[in-house]
Amino acid sequence: MIAMLAAAAASFIVTITLTPLAIRFLSDRSIGQFIQDEVDHDHKRGTPTMGGLVIIVAVVIGWLFGHFDARSPEGAWQLGFREFQVPGLLVLVAFVGMGFIGFLDDLSKLTRARNLGLNKRWKLAGQVAIAAMFAWGSIGYGVETELSFTRPLGFDLGGFYVFWVLIMLVATANAVNLADGLDGLASGSAGLVFGAFVIISFWQFRHPEFYANLGTLELAVMSAALTGATLGFLWWNAPPARIFMGDTGSQALGGAMAALALLTNTHLLLIVLGGLYVLETVSVIIQVAAFRGWGKRVFKMAPIHHHFELKGWPETTVIVRFWILAALSVAFGLGLFYGDFITGGGVG
Repeated sequence: MIAMLAAAAASFIVTITLTPLAIRFLSDRSIGQFIQDEVDHDHKRGTPTMGGLVIIVAVVIGWLFGHFDARSPEGAWQLGFREFQVPGLLVLVAFVGMGFIGFLDDLSKLTRARNLGLNKRWKLAGQVAIAAMFAWGSIGYGVETELSFTRPLGFDLGGFYVFWVLIMLVATANAVNLADGLDGLASGSAGLVFGAFVIISFWQFRHPEFYANLGTLELAVMSAALTGATLGFLWWNAPPARIFMGDTGSQALGGAMAALALLTNTHLLLIVLGGLYVLETVSVIIQVAAFRGWGKRVFKMAPIHHHFELKGWPETTVIVRFWILAALSVAFGLGLFYGDFITGGGVG
């Protein structure tokens, strides 16, 4: 428990203190956000972006603090670190790796001076490489390769596990990226999802007789660091945002969510926990399908949060209401997780 609190506190403090420095640094170099013309967000034009770099640094520092140990195994005072376990390193691979792809995407937008990033093929190639490294490390460590909801469902993915990792990483990263269109929407909702993973992984750690997962305490520490970092960033990203996370942040956060779901054997539960991201993604799919099929738009604009903006909702109203949807999704997901524990004989 102390390790989790230390990780969350350290990452939160780092983002709170480091983000203003990043804002000043990025502003001095005119590293600002490009705005779509369809939405009246001209007041945001030029707002510093790529703040996801701060989140990445904060999570790494928080994770390190979570391993700090001031006592030896015999109880004597001694400065050092506890063992760094593979599950935490695997989450870092997905988190930092996808964040690096997002960074290249942001950098491409800046160099081209327009709201277009990496070529889709190069972006997918990078994501495939990150997914391959994660899958290779997971299989080598002995992670369960069965499809899972709140626990493995008995269907072994076998060699398809590598493709399943790719699907989860890419889908989640892009879904979080779609939600990153209003001040604080992605960071606030991500904090809720990572908070859920703190509970899930720590619960699995406390009930090893029910869950056969490996390194769950390590995952709880990493989840706590991610929660602290996203909430700390939200302090400066809340409306009116003084900085945006960019693809650097959204891709990294999405990669971390997918990695935690894979390592806690809650693959399909992520669809419930991240219900807001599913809503955003489905709205884009419906919009594209309707326009290509019938030449008509279902929504005024997709993702759906822009639809409500164009209907006249104030931006802060959209954000708060979508946070509520995210919180309800997380609550429902945690309810399903605990319900499975009860019905599966976890209590008794």
